[in-house]
Amino acid sequence: MKSPVRQKILDAFRKAGGGYLSGEKIAGEIGISRTAVWKHIAELRKEGFLVEAVPKKGYRLRETPGEWSEEEIYWGLETKRIGRPIRFFETVDSTQKIAHELAANGAEEGTIVLADEQTMGRGRLSRGWHSKKGKGIWMSLIIRPDIAVQKAPQFTLLAAVGVAGAIEDVAGLSPKIKWPNDLLIEGKKVCGILTEMVSQENRVLAIIIGIGINVNHRPGDFPDALKDKATSLAIHAGKEIPRAKLVQSFCLKFERLYDTYLKAGFLPVKTLWETYACSIGQRIEARMVQGTIRGKALGIDEEGVLLLQDDSGRIHHIYSADIEIEKDV
Repeated sequence: MKSPVRQKILDAFRKAGGGYLSGEKIAGEIGISRTAVWKHIAELRKEGFLVEAVPKKGYRLRETPGEWSEEEIYWGLETKRIGRPIRFFETVDSTQKIAHELAANGAEEGTIVLADEQTMGRGRLSRGWHSKKGKGIWMSLIIRPDIAVQKAPQFTLLAAVGVAGAIEDVAGLSPKIKWPNDLLIEGKKVCGILTEMVSQENRVLAIIIGIGINVNHRPGDFPDALKDKATSLAIHAGKEIPRAKLVQSFCLKFERLYDTYLKAGFLPVKTLWETYACSIGQRIEARMVQGTIRGKALGIDEEGVLLLQDDSGRIHHIYSADIEIEKDV
């Protein structure tokens, strides 16, 4: 993780709107020495930021590197709180684990944890998640909504809509959502979402949303066990996808969806989710701890619960399950 002071310096440049800022003004706004400002500017230049320095005028940010880095991601954010701040790591065991630690220590809502590589990434039911270095987006987001604990799973669906929209905008692809937490392209998994709650009695203290997106993987980057199940955005787009832009797009879309949710509830999110859903009207198999149910997926109710009609006509409310869409024989 790099210094959050650099994010504050970027905020100052953003407010300046392309104008000059004196070292004294930056130091005063952030609460550091002018020498410290100079050192952080030097680090930004090493990252590829073109910072001009003119005597008696100060510093001006002229160009960003356009590459995958903490500062580049932060600079391009258009959000008010989601992604502010960023905690960026080269290699971690799990962004979800770090996000839990940060949330327990009072991290503000909107904090995201990003890593270039995970060594112990995990999905639902403690399954491992393959997180190859330099290829994907491995991210966890901390939010603190004032909601009842039973509504926390809705944020898996909200995040899925945000990711789907970001993929459409940045990669030009049309992903589908498989309830509750997978995004697919041509039937193969490109993204998984893990939502975990921190609560006290019936009060939500924090929700940690873990998101793993296979972005620039090539077929040879996947282990043999995943080659028939997993894919990446680059494989289908036929080109490298800018990871920084994908993160920025997701943060903006999530923030807007989150604001809508807080004002109007889950129904607007449900409506959007259904436009991406791949299982509605399909025969599916829902595998749960208590058994397996097969039938037709009717959609989700106003709480985000999957509605499945079995062959006898009975409608089941599925709160948590592994879903497999049955293929035509």
